[in-house]
Amino acid sequence: MLDDAIKTQLKAYLERVSQPFDIVASLDGSESAQEMRALLETIASLSPHISLSTDGNDARKPSFSLQRKGTAQSLRFAAIPLGHEFTSLVLALLWTGGHPPKVEPELIEQIRALDGDYRFEVYMSLSCHNCPDVVQALSLMSVINPRVQTVVIDGALYQDEVNERQVMAVPMVYLNGQVFGSGRMSTEEIVAKLDQGSAEKDAARLNAKEAFDVLMVGGGPAGAAAAVYAARKGIRTGVVAERFGGQTNDTMAIENYISVLETDGPKFAAALEAQVRHYDVDIMNLNQAVKLIPATEAGGMIGVELANGAVLQSRTVILSTGARWRNVNVPGEQEYKNKGVAYCPHCDGPLFKGKRTAVIGGGNSGVEAAIDLAGIVAHVTLIEFADRLKADAVLVSKLKSLPNVTIVTNAQTTEITGAGGKVNGLRYRDRATEVEHHVELEGVFVQIGLIPNTEWLKGTVELSRFGEIVVDDKGHTNVPGVFAAGDCTTVPYKQIVIAAGDGAKAALSAFDHLIRTPAASAVAAAAKEEAVAA
Repeated sequence: MLDDAIKTQLKAYLERVSQPFDIVASLDGSESAQEMRALLETIASLSPHISLSTDGNDARKPSFSLQRKGTAQSLRFAAIPLGHEFTSLVLALLWTGGHPPKVEPELIEQIRALDGDYRFEVYMSLSCHNCPDVVQALSLMSVINPRVQTVVIDGALYQDEVNERQVMAVPMVYLNGQVFGSGRMSTEEIVAKLDQGSAEKDAARLNAKEAFDVLMVGGGPAGAAAAVYAARKGIRTGVVAERFGGQTNDTMAIENYISVLETDGPKFAAALEAQVRHYDVDIMNLNQAVKLIPATEAGGMIGVELANGAVLQSRTVILSTGARWRNVNVPGEQEYKNKGVAYCPHCDGPLFKGKRTAVIGGGNSGVEAAIDLAGIVAHVTLIEFADRLKADAVLVSKLKSLPNVTIVTNAQTTEITGAGGKVNGLRYRDRATEVEHHVELEGVFVQIGLIPNTEWLKGTVELSRFGEIVVDDKGHTNVPGVFAAGDCTTVPYKQIVIAAGDGAKAALSAFDHLIRTPAASAVAAAAKEEAVAA
């Protein structure tokens, strides 16, 4: 199951295990159980600190638990964690074996201090690039706090459970039998949801921060690049973001970022954060900006109010809030989100194996999604509003060559229908004939572009009719000291490399503004001297 190269690498990792622990497998006579046994036997053979027993009696078979000797740790994999989850398995082995996690000490203490009993079940798929973050977060919490129990479940391996619970998007997390959340979540996000007093503590901590010279609002490629360029100037730099990495976290493959031949979104986002932290930038993650407060006097501070009530102060601000998936905004979309309506074919496609699906959108993302899904599902119907597909010719040619794809152009989606709490079809109107049609299917993937995250700025900075921040060729907005960069602006072509360049340009413009504008203290001192002289 593991080739010699991977075994050698895994053995080197497992040399970091210092505390003995058991792998207890619950197996049956299935082919999957034999695969699991082979994997676990290989792992146990690579470290003298790991023992394997196959006499487990868990109801989920096949599955296995990691149990550190002398503890009540409860971490179980109802899965053969390969693919995207192999890293999750390796980390779980290391943490169970006593290797310290690369997590801030404050977060570890917050996990240890959680008051309550938490039984998590997380459904994932081995092809999902969003799932490892959630799996690793809950695994870590189980290792640190014995009152946190985690079961990691491969939806493809336990289809009956998936169907019974109507899990149609991953990662899907249940807490004590109730839906806790879906989609990518970091350890900090999960802990914040459990720790009721965290918002107030965070607000007090943020309010106490000294003013910044430049503050980025948004931590995607534009914000990260701006932070690096600003910090290298030796000025006090901060980044406040809802989710560091932004939209790149949800991108499967990145093959057009210059000098990087190929990577994936989560790795790219992690590399962005690592470089920003290298320059000691103050990163304030998981914080939503709700209001921009322009400076009221020359040299005065610009304020950024956060959802938790804190207000950050900075001499200059760079808005790099990015964009999000655009909704199709028809009846049924919100009602059936994660119950057949999805936005990530890489993550959720495997859950629709052998089923009928539709993709709304004929641009590159839509056509790529349809091609991807065609290799998994029974049939794909692609719905495009315009009278032709807008994707690159090579993608369109590939799509048309697939036997299980139907292309419908000049069609307006009017409703996503459902029954029993899940999607059962899609209605569209033929724009040429005005005739309405209904397509029976089980899943709908929306791929119709992006919308800028700028609603909170209305009435403060100038926005285009599309909601984009209006900027000049140097990233200036119409508000003094406020700059903008990336997908949230009027700059054409929403691409990672363009956003990064925009961020660098905005940082240089902000620095130029700073050296030409006296600080508030200097203004006050000059005013005082002037008053004394008078």
